[in-house]
Amino acid sequence: MADANQIIDNEVKSNDVVLFMKGTPQFPMCGFSGQVVQILNYLGVPYKGVNVLEDETIRQGIKDYSNWPTIPQLYVKGEFVGGCDITREMFQAGELQQLFADKGIQVQQSA
Repeated sequence: MADANQIIDNEVKSNDVVLFMKGTPQFPMCGFSGQVVQILNYLGVPYKGVNVLEDETIRQGIKDYSNWPTIPQLYVKGEFVGGCDITREMFQAGELQQLFADKGIQVQQSA
């Protein structure tokens, strides 16, 4: 069986946008994860949610992988973007939308 770092690395590299979160995109299990889900859904960006509550090794492993102590964690095209606060601030400033555009990810923002 692959170790947590290999599993995480595979998810980050094989998905254009991946959110390591508590819960699922349909049922976030914490407010911070829910906020990032709302932003991504609002922008209409396709993404994969990884529920860290299902596997303790992934829950701890993602913190080690990114050297970032909190969850959720957003990755775009293999690059760590940040957690809830950074994602929200970037969205409010229009920087998240620009990041997606720069990375060639289509944003279908709600009107």
